[in-house]
Amino acid sequence: MNDDVRLTAWVRGRVQGVGFRWYTRAKALEIGGLSGFALNLGDGRVQVVAEGDSAACRTLLDWLRTGDTPGRVDGVTEIWDTPRGGYDGFATR
Repeated sequence: MNDDVRLTAWVRGRVQGVGFRWYTRAKALEIGGLSGFALNLGDGRVQVVAEGDSAACRTLLDWLRTGDTPGRVDGVTEIWDTPRGGYDGFATR
């Protein structure tokens, strides 16, 4: 059984201009097996898209919510879906 998933998370708070995307990429690489990206949005949020094993995606989501992230996270909203593919590693955009 394939339990690969797609996690899309929107992170609110002071998350731009503090290295948040870079640290998110580093955490995704540390967890391993994830592909996707972290992107600054015009409204001040960061969008994180990660595809891979559901446990690895859950670990990344838990870190986004409660981990030692740069800046200040006020909240995270997420949706889960089936993977779409097309990512080469984990990037900052």
